[in-house]
Amino acid sequence: MFRSLLFILTLSFGSLALGGTATNNILVLGDSISAAYGINTDSGWVSLLSLKIAQEKKPYQVINASISGDTTINGLKRLPALLKKYKPAIVIIELGGNDGLRGLSLKTMENNLKQIIELSQKADAKAIVAGMKIPPNYGKRYTLAFYKVFSDLNKDYNIGFIPFLLEGIGDKKELMQKDGLHPAQGAQKMIMEIVWKKLVLML
Repeated sequence: MFRSLLFILTLSFGSLALGGTATNNILVLGDSISAAYGINTDSGWVSLLSLKIAQEKKPYQVINASISGDTTINGLKRLPALLKKYKPAIVIIELGGNDGLRGLSLKTMENNLKQIIELSQKADAKAIVAGMKIPPNYGKRYTLAFYKVFSDLNKDYNIGFIPFLLEGIGDKKELMQKDGLHPAQGAQKMIMEIVWKKLVLML
């Protein structure tokens, strides 16, 4: 928790220093994949995204509000205060993986994500949802139903949609940490580029 809060402050001041004219916030609401679990924080995809935005001289700063282990219900509970404090122009939603790994109700997960999207849009923020997949050992029925939650959100809402955040990464052992769940440091730039392709269209 402390590490994540420190990361928020670091990125906030760092983006201002690099960008100079940053006037809009991009809020990343995620779990361990966005909180740089198991690797150097500065090497995480969110930090790399902040640097990319500065290099492109876009007037935005990145606020990383990701916490390892977070579920959609925790993200939903935290969101109102984050929206009020940072007034983001864009909210990148990277949640759901922990719901799936814990076998939580997919209907509840879907409802939580819907509320996160609606709260973001009500606060005049554009939403980007990062789709996730869970390991096949959870069974074909559950894994397909899990991913369908994200694809249905894309159909039902006017959002930016990333079909799978770990596309080309999750099935390669050399790009994943030993636990097989978290991307390694070498994959972080790839994740950043996947997000950037969608994000740049909304800047």
